[in-house]
Amino acid sequence: MTTNAAPVTAAPRLLHYLGVAVPARLADEGARIGLVLLALERTHSAGLGGALVAALMIPHVVAAPVLGAMADRVRRRRLFHASCLITYGLGLAGTAVVVGRVPAGSALALVAAAGCCAPLVTGGLTSLLGELVPADRLGRAFSIDSTSYNLAGICGPALTAALSAAAGPDTALTALGAAGVVAGLVMLTLPLDPRTEGAGHGAHPRPADLAAGLVELLRNPPLRAVTWSSSAGQIGVGALPVLTALLARQYGAGWAAGGLMTAFAAGALAGSLIYAIRPWTDTHPERVVLGCLAATGLPLAVAVSKPALSATLTLFALAGACTGPLFSALLAARERYAPAEIRTQIFTLGAGLKSTAAAGGAAAAGVAGGAGTTVILLAIAACQVLATVLGTALLTSRGAVGAQRAEGPGEDAVLHATSRTGHP
Repeated sequence: MTTNAAPVTAAPRLLHYLGVAVPARLADEGARIGLVLLALERTHSAGLGGALVAALMIPHVVAAPVLGAMADRVRRRRLFHASCLITYGLGLAGTAVVVGRVPAGSALALVAAAGCCAPLVTGGLTSLLGELVPADRLGRAFSIDSTSYNLAGICGPALTAALSAAAGPDTALTALGAAGVVAGLVMLTLPLDPRTEGAGHGAHPRPADLAAGLVELLRNPPLRAVTWSSSAGQIGVGALPVLTALLARQYGAGWAAGGLMTAFAAGALAGSLIYAIRPWTDTHPERVVLGCLAATGLPLAVAVSKPALSATLTLFALAGACTGPLFSALLAARERYAPAEIRTQIFTLGAGLKSTAAAGGAAAAGVAGGAGTTVILLAIAACQVLATVLGTALLTSRGAVGAQRAEGPGEDAVLHATSRTGHP
């Protein structure tokens, strides 16, 4: 009887969760263009804009182990997550006030402080789904959650640019900050029970706790495979904005820079929705990750032949469509294979590593811009293929613990899932 009630109880909780995730991620995605536009208007310095974006992004991976360890141990998770989301929003709104009016170092410090909370906007929020949605509905929930990332990636920069043009970048950044605060307030109403006493909950994390997530990502074969392969593939994805700008110049169509990225993002959204409706597997998400990595590279490799712009748009959309199921399966793999006591840390670390890899890919593409679009496209496609090879190698070199988890949930995992959700 409990299992039959799952569809009834899952949908309202998932919608409630999306009420937190969507505004938070819109703020996160829009902030990057908002910071650049604000710096250009106030100081006429693209360099300061780039530095502000870096100050927001770099703490993702630096703060992820600490925030993840704290989130895994704190008893009142709603209050902890809400505090971080509200701090993130207030940091963005405060930046709208101070840029160009205080020394640049002070503005960078404020943005960096907000960036330290960012891991809970991405992976930290996703890690809560396992306690909000019944186990038999988690795969679909992760697919739907991945659409919130895709929607934010499409709408966040577009809304920020439109609001900046209409009312100024300071107003746009303040609105993004308000969205973060709203997400934090909604977080306070999310139906998460406080953790029970024991298991170190409420205690300050020890140095060993901060490294626990990284150790697990190195020794747990399925987690190791999906984490490092998806991060390697993200190097190529991070280079796409630089590539599309070069392609727009090559085709003589300025709109193509944004158009190609929109096609990629729209394809990712469609792929996520399709996978949410009909997931390919509930038991081996790591196989979906590796298969989709390889599939992502194929359309991009075809684009090397320099087809017409309409064909290139289609190829970018096809490549994006492969990343939708990839990301959904990646989230499912983290939930399936991460130990309960460090689950949030695994999610925040994984998200931080992907962000860092994307930033590295963008920087590398900028340096290699003079090599031409053919070389960069081949390198991006090769990243996906090499990432697949890397993931396969990491997955097949199994240890005892990893092999047990990779083969299936097993008795312990079923008991663990039942204790968390009430559904085996």
